[in-house]
Amino acid sequence: MKRIKSARPLATNEPIWNKRAAFNHREAIAFYLCISPWLIGFFVFVAGPMLASFLLSFVSWDYFTPIKWVGTRNYERIREDEAFWTALRVTFTFAALYVPLSQIISLAVALMLAQKIKGVSFFRTIFYLPAILSGTAYVVLWVWLFEPDKGLINNLLDRLGIKGPRWLSDPNTALYALVIMSLWGLGSSLITYIAGLKGIPEQLYEAAELDGAGKFGRFRYITIPMLSPTIFFNLVLALIQTFQSYTTAAVATGGGPLDSTLFYLVYLYRRAFVNQEAGYAAALAWILFIIILLFTLLVVRSSSAWVYYENETGKERRK
Repeated sequence: MKRIKSARPLATNEPIWNKRAAFNHREAIAFYLCISPWLIGFFVFVAGPMLASFLLSFVSWDYFTPIKWVGTRNYERIREDEAFWTALRVTFTFAALYVPLSQIISLAVALMLAQKIKGVSFFRTIFYLPAILSGTAYVVLWVWLFEPDKGLINNLLDRLGIKGPRWLSDPNTALYALVIMSLWGLGSSLITYIAGLKGIPEQLYEAAELDGAGKFGRFRYITIPMLSPTIFFNLVLALIQTFQSYTTAAVATGGGPLDSTLFYLVYLYRRAFVNQEAGYAAALAWILFIIILLFTLLVVRSSSAWVYYENETGKERRK
């Protein structure tokens, strides 16, 4: 019998690992070329301005005179600035009211809109529409609704025999009016909650019902734990957005009356563009960044105690 000759290896002068390295190199170049628009945008519009604002926080500059290095004087001024503490108090009060209310109302409405009933898609669209409207436009609408003499809200209260407050004109009610105004645009968190509810397996509810669990028991022991990642996501976003609130107060009240709605960003805007103190405003911006970072880290660190992930074991949760 003739011996079958083995196939000859392809002649090459280059080891295979060199070819693989060249391929990986070309692949890396292609990857960075593809993400280069994002990288350019990040460094030009995010990292660059952040670095510039950090450097500005150590100078004195009114846009017209030469820049003067003042070191940490801007941060030292903040401690003695009464308006800063007022703005911080108002912002914290607004966050303490708006964040829990927004999550409770969003979840309650999501529970209703997640039901399999006819026409529910129409109501989902109606509730989501305010989230895509211009912030200035809906604030102007609410300013008319809160108008003390001719506004729709006080007219309805008058028909019920209730004397309506002066809402945005009264320091005692202006902040509460802004909270009500802000609760109108909960469409984004609402849709997120609906998506989270749709992701909960029906078998869990069926098994709980067979075990005798009522509606409250199923909500407490199934819905809340399974929805906890969505609650965590919405909570972090709500905190960040609340501390950065500007349009509502700037358009509706301008920070008044008597600084009762002086949000942090409204005060920062005054310092930056009304008083023309770029350095001091930059220092205020970095203080806000640190506050948001601390609160976000606090929520993230606490998540191990109350956020449940379906593929996570008890041992991993304890870590």
